[in-house]
Amino acid sequence: MDVRARNNITFTGRDDGPVVMLAHGFGCDQNMWRQVTDRLGEQSRVLLFDHVGAGHSDLTAWDEDRYATLDGYARDVLEICRDLDLRDVIFVGHSVSAMIGVLAVAEEPGRFAGLVLLTPSPCYIDQGDYRGGFSRADIDELLDSLDSNYLGWSASMAPVIMGNPDRPELGQELTTSFCRTDPTIAKAFARVTFLSDQRADLARVTVPSLVLQSASDAIAPPEVGAYVNTHIPGSRLVTLDATGHCPQLSAPQATARAIAAFVAEHR
Repeated sequence: MDVRARNNITFTGRDDGPVVMLAHGFGCDQNMWRQVTDRLGEQSRVLLFDHVGAGHSDLTAWDEDRYATLDGYARDVLEICRDLDLRDVIFVGHSVSAMIGVLAVAEEPGRFAGLVLLTPSPCYIDQGDYRGGFSRADIDELLDSLDSNYLGWSASMAPVIMGNPDRPELGQELTTSFCRTDPTIAKAFARVTFLSDQRADLARVTVPSLVLQSASDAIAPPEVGAYVNTHIPGSRLVTLDATGHCPQLSAPQATARAIAAFVAEHR
């Protein structure tokens, strides 16, 4: 299969710049990066793509078994890199894609010059001393609600995920994005996202890494960002002056500056 068509790969920015690969989160697509691509493109060749099942990806490529874990999505990332013969890639993963990036980088570190984890969470469920922000009952209720009424769930949850209640247009954009996603695929991806536990994989990252978290985030609270930073050897943590789980939309200038500075340091 042509991975370029499968993942709707597009490029922008400088052809001679280092490759910055932007990976979107659950319920989104590459359009969610539009407010940071111009800034990043000043110095980089920006690669955008849609996860299978999202945006303008090839929906016929979605396979329940392949995408039953985040490993299937990480395989896609590596197949893109191999098909395009990319090396020294700086991978920027938002939300669940941060952990997809962790898995890809751990599998083939030679392909990557750096890893940026934007509002990451390796595990959403509180376990022992670990605080992911949700109980198992919370997650079960969230997934049950999603299963029973996906459109209603999208309308209620998107504004919570986005934050910024004084800017309702942001929550509406995320709601619209959720509602564009095929419900069957979205439900499966949600289960993978909210039930996965990649904490043990953080220590496998051996490339320079930057953890970017929002100052206030209902989905990935500051304790989670601190945990990720502590458990990825040599990583750096930056807290953005931003609210919500999608700072590339709510605080695009600050987000783009932080990513661009990391790229400049590790190109």
